[in-house]
Amino acid sequence: MTMNAITADDVRPSQILRHGAYVCLRLAEGGARAAAAAAVPALVERLRLANEFDVRDGHPPEAVAFLRRLGATPGPRADDGLLHADAVVHVAAATEAPVAEFCAGLARLLGSAARTQVLGGVVRPMLYTGNLMHNFAYAHRVIQQPGPVMPNAFLVPMSKTAAWWAKDWMERHTYFLPRYDDAGRMVNEGHALASAAGVPCLLRRTYKYPAEPAPDDAYDFVTYFECADADVATFHEVCAALRDVRRNPEWSFVREGPTWHGRRVATWPELCE
Repeated sequence: MTMNAITADDVRPSQILRHGAYVCLRLAEGGARAAAAAAVPALVERLRLANEFDVRDGHPPEAVAFLRRLGATPGPRADDGLLHADAVVHVAAATEAPVAEFCAGLARLLGSAARTQVLGGVVRPMLYTGNLMHNFAYAHRVIQQPGPVMPNAFLVPMSKTAAWWAKDWMERHTYFLPRYDDAGRMVNEGHALASAAGVPCLLRRTYKYPAEPAPDDAYDFVTYFECADADVATFHEVCAALRDVRRNPEWSFVREGPTWHGRRVATWPELCE
């Protein structure tokens, strides 16, 4: 008699944990007053979204945030909707419906006062993070602070090239770690070490496209950061380190959109000033 092997059947889940979107707003000429008067606060209240500006214990489960433009820098991938956005509104929830309803409702309320572009995605369990990497990169990470404490917001969407997605997941995994030669000398730092300076001071959030790779008109990853004024320089230093393919070869497979820099504000009318 042949017996089938007994297996553990202990595959870790990859279900969606959270949905989120950044709505990029480009105000029409003379449209600021009409936009400020739009009933966006009522939409926020109806959907029971908590304002991230007022957080006291980390990111709220159902959230909204208002980000007013400070500036933007073009990336290798053109995206005028983000590059020229006057403001960005973040919305997040445990399910897709409130996010979709907010994005559609915001566009409807603004009408001709502003053009909107939505950059969205989902949060899933981490793919490449075992216990040691979790303790290195996330165990003592910065969680979301009130707006006056960490007022700067950076939005950096990006996609990986077809060559990246053609790689086996095990090979992709190796790019996040440092590499060494046969004598034990470090050849390059990899993603984890190149970005290590940001762990104690930069809030990090990433939304992934629901499928990978994303289609050509979307991004694989929408990455977001918050920090205090004193740590803006660290944000740029981390970005420079990650973009240096000698230090971090992974970035030869990355195509970034614009880097958009905003200021967190407390209310919808402040966003339109």
